[in-house]
Amino acid sequence: MDQIVNVNEFQELAKRALPKMYYDFYSGGAEDQHTLKENVEAFRRITFRPRVLVDVSKIDMSTTILGYPISAPIMIAPTANHMLAHPEGETATAKAAAACNTIMIVSYMASCTVEEVASSCNAVRFLQVYVYKRRDVTAQLVKRAEKAGFKAIVLTVDVPKLGRREADIKNKMISPQLRNFEGLFSTEVRPSEGSGVEAFASRALDASLNWKDIEWLRSITKLPILIKGILTREDALKAVEAGVEGIVVSNHGARQLDYSPATITVLEEIVQAVGGRIPVLFDGGVRRGTDVFKALALGARAVLVGRPIVYGLAAKGEDGVKKVIEMLKNEFEITMALSGCPTVDDITRSHVKTENERLQSML
Repeated sequence: MDQIVNVNEFQELAKRALPKMYYDFYSGGAEDQHTLKENVEAFRRITFRPRVLVDVSKIDMSTTILGYPISAPIMIAPTANHMLAHPEGETATAKAAAACNTIMIVSYMASCTVEEVASSCNAVRFLQVYVYKRRDVTAQLVKRAEKAGFKAIVLTVDVPKLGRREADIKNKMISPQLRNFEGLFSTEVRPSEGSGVEAFASRALDASLNWKDIEWLRSITKLPILIKGILTREDALKAVEAGVEGIVVSNHGARQLDYSPATITVLEEIVQAVGGRIPVLFDGGVRRGTDVFKALALGARAVLVGRPIVYGLAAKGEDGVKKVIEMLKNEFEITMALSGCPTVDDITRSHVKTENERLQSML
């Protein structure tokens, strides 16, 4: 791994390591993949306003999420089926997260059970959930996670139906049996045509899920609830009204509604709507430490990293995941120093200029 100099290079290693079906599953977006490209490209249109002659001899990247300390504002996003990337699956990812002193959000669609992940290492972790038509299945997994020591529930709200992922349709993507659901129902679909993941999702997901169901989720767990999949001021306000403990600004890694906005372009709107009442986390397109800084400058408490983690896992297992997190932390530390910010609390809105601000200044 010595020759790898940035996180993006892990993608090519993962492409070589994985069967085409699995690489396409991880890397692909919805339909024309416009939003997939924009999630990354939109960061490039934000520039810095660095401060000089600030004492940056000591840089402190640490922060807290729901009161839990982490070494830097970089968390692991929920992504499905880690065993398709590496035999050790989510347990390898969890060990890397623990070694880097950060929080992993374990996917509802994980290959390993919540108990396996919990027993693999001692760390703070959250569970991401979908609500299935069979509410008892969701309730059971939430209760198992709570018993296993998970610290929060992250409810994904942007999947009443699965987005149209054309690579998975072409590849006839297999939906594997997931161990969390063994004895409850089958998740395995081997399609003769189309995507098995889509076939399973249409059978399982509850498209009637609405704001009233936050109360149902609250009734089955004592854990704090965060909502993942918010892209508008209107929904951010509803989330605050619903009494959730946090928001994740996310377009599902551009895998749901194509031509939805790049998440970094709507982050500030949501942060302003929330007004500091609950933490806002950010998900989508983070590939550099500079991206982490930009998201924090626009009001995020921390960022979630998805695909690069999976690419690191596919390429080099647990060590690959650690390397991805360490690279992002190193780049973030340099960005803080060169911007004149000794701590994350020193990162302010005045440290960045967005494309809109540049355009207005030219008028």
